[in-house]
Amino acid sequence: MERSGHVYSCISNPTVAVFEERVAALEGGAGAIGTASGQAALHLAIATLMDAGAHIVASTALYGGSHNLLHYTLRRFGIETTFVAPHDLGAWRATARPNTRLFFGETLGNPGLDVLDVLDIAEIAEIAEIAEIAEIAEIAEIAGVAEIAHEHGVPLLVDSSFTTPYLLRPFEHGVDLVYHSATKFLGGHGTTIGGVLVDGGTFDFTASGRFPEFTEPYDGFHGMVFAEESTVAPFLLRARREGLHDFGACLHPQAAWQLLQGIETLPLRMDRHVANTRKVIDFLLSAPGVEGVAYPELPGHRDHALAQRLLPRGAGAVFSFDLRGGVPAVRRFIETLTLFSHLANVGDARSLVIHPTSTTHFRMDAAALAAAGIGPGRIRLSIGLEDPDDLIDDLKRGLKAAQKAAESVAPGSRA
Repeated sequence: MERSGHVYSCISNPTVAVFEERVAALEGGAGAIGTASGQAALHLAIATLMDAGAHIVASTALYGGSHNLLHYTLRRFGIETTFVAPHDLGAWRATARPNTRLFFGETLGNPGLDVLDVLDIAEIAEIAEIAEIAEIAEIAEIAGVAEIAHEHGVPLLVDSSFTTPYLLRPFEHGVDLVYHSATKFLGGHGTTIGGVLVDGGTFDFTASGRFPEFTEPYDGFHGMVFAEESTVAPFLLRARREGLHDFGACLHPQAAWQLLQGIETLPLRMDRHVANTRKVIDFLLSAPGVEGVAYPELPGHRDHALAQRLLPRGAGAVFSFDLRGGVPAVRRFIETLTLFSHLANVGDARSLVIHPTSTTHFRMDAAALAAAGIGPGRIRLSIGLEDPDDLIDDLKRGLKAAQKAAESVAPGSRA
């Protein structure tokens, strides 16, 4: 590490470096690290920031795998997580402890599409000016998660897989670290697994006083002090030199090349994804058997106003809805679909369907599912690039079959 350059592909590689630089540029970050998967990116961030006895404050609205890592796996290593509702800013503030090292959430929660309010002090000042409010304290109640994290001297990490830098650039709103499952919309075709972790380069680890990993000599590299070695991105420096080297969850160069092909069409695809999603939702809103649709662009969604501010280009192509009739109806609905693929992935060029409580979120207990707003009749859709009329026709067949299944098990029926 005494001179720059690629010395070993586990740490850096020319093709992977192009992918990292391109995503960092799209996000407006200081740099990025490609990883073997989105989950590997999350683990790399946590392993770089944490040690035994550390604490995380996280949103309840998370992908099931992320919840499992935080709630179960990290406990074995002495790292504890407290989960709070993404919209309960008072809980974010009250839950932080002296040993808290990280705030974590998803830009759009999985699968209910809760919008994480990442408002920082600069935006609060702008709102105050527009509203002709003299004192920032008068609107302190709207301080977002980023500002609350910084009050406590910790960074905010967000999973932006659902939004991509085309729909939302979290660093512009005060977020410190961003990661993607590049398997999803960045790649766009469901053919390649990969992840990427991006550093905004703005968090001051020295001023925080909570991160000796960056401000004290590290024996693993002969007494290197990462905050002195890189004053812009000490987090990335340690994550690469320690995390990638020791844990080995690096991005394969061939995967990086394939993901680069996907990124080239990102704006075109996201526009089509969002347009198709809006048409499908318009159909589902009045479809028989559908009890509710969770999508932030709908006026009835709790985060509608927030989505309008943060996501003017659209709230993405993943959403969920509740189907009447419970699990039997859900099962029959999914089995009847022919154009939608029954897969746990999202962000594919093809449309996908999944039942979270029996698949992606099945490890969560009843209390955690309730806190995340996930019921037994909830179905998650990822809308692809097909003709929307074909997608609607497929959904009509599924809903008709689901209605029959619900009627067959209803009280008083012949079944």
